[in-house]
Amino acid sequence: MIQPIYLDYAATTPVDPRVAAKMAQYLMLDGGFGNPASVHVFGLAAKTAVDTARAQVADLIRADPQDIIWTSGATEANNLALKGAAMLYQTKGRHIVTVKTEHPSVLDTCQQLEKIGFTVTYLTPCSNGLVDIAELESVLRADTMMVSVMHVNNETGVIQDIKAIADLTSSRGILFHVDAAQSAGKIPFDVCSMPVDLMSLSAHKIYGPKGIGALYVRRKPRVRVAAQIHGGGHEQGMRSGTLATHQIVGMGEAFQIAKQEMQSDEQNIRLRRDRFLQGISASHPVTINGEISRCYPGILNIRFPSIKALALLHTLPNIALSVGSACLSKGIEPSYVLRAMGQTAEQAHGGIRVSFGRFTKEIEINQAIAQIEQSLMSLTV
Repeated sequence: MIQPIYLDYAATTPVDPRVAAKMAQYLMLDGGFGNPASVHVFGLAAKTAVDTARAQVADLIRADPQDIIWTSGATEANNLALKGAAMLYQTKGRHIVTVKTEHPSVLDTCQQLEKIGFTVTYLTPCSNGLVDIAELESVLRADTMMVSVMHVNNETGVIQDIKAIADLTSSRGILFHVDAAQSAGKIPFDVCSMPVDLMSLSAHKIYGPKGIGALYVRRKPRVRVAAQIHGGGHEQGMRSGTLATHQIVGMGEAFQIAKQEMQSDEQNIRLRRDRFLQGISASHPVTINGEISRCYPGILNIRFPSIKALALLHTLPNIALSVGSACLSKGIEPSYVLRAMGQTAEQAHGGIRVSFGRFTKEIEINQAIAQIEQSLMSLTV
């Protein structure tokens, strides 16, 4: 029997066994199952675990634990950052700048803000997916309240120059939000050296559980966001709701492991990507979507001449690959990310995302190469 091969780590990652073991300690009667808001011994034990996890998440980006606000994931964190800041700082301006290649949770949120009177400028990236800093500067206005730019693109792996953007927005007194769902724990990030005001984080992209994320909210200089979920005033009044101790503990453990193993993870993932590219390109011409030297190695977006991505994927039922963001509803439209990078509809229809992770084995890469080669030959006959 052919074993399935998972090459879709950008969509989600399996929970690291060490994370799962830690989470299990906070689920049952003999563990720390209590409500962290309760003042009895069970609640205090849970609160201690939550505080530890908050410190672990903060430590990964060199933040203060009090800067971390728990959310249900990066999608909620993006919503809270954009809507929450827009509501609170609209007297300073109602103009927002973002990029056409952002995650749907940013683009859709911006569209909602437009419906209530905000103005949004959607920048077109260069053909390599990068934001032109000079163009970004040229669209900033006196009423620009916020700039929101993703660190690592979820479809192409393109890494934006966050430092340059942060320096620009800081010099103009403009809030800067970064969606770091795909980069946290994979690329070193220090909020002490970069004037980022808000940063969205996710657990399930870095071997933690689904359903938990966080928003970094800078305290010095002080930044706040208006709550979008009300009912209890939890998380410094910015996000109400009973904290899910086991998920929070899982996120903390995942982030701690990521900090310890970031370098070795990156080296192994780069080896897997390079082996995959070498094997695939040995027998078939392949185009890389994006500038590979400016991309995170765990995400590779490629296309083959005259081959539609969906046609190829349908011949590979045992290999988990993707044609774009897993957060978009299934359809036949070409990738909006690749289209924004200047590709034709036909070219964008050919884009395939291959993503590698901590548990990707060399033998799986070799098997995937062989199966893809066979499928390509059948489609080009």
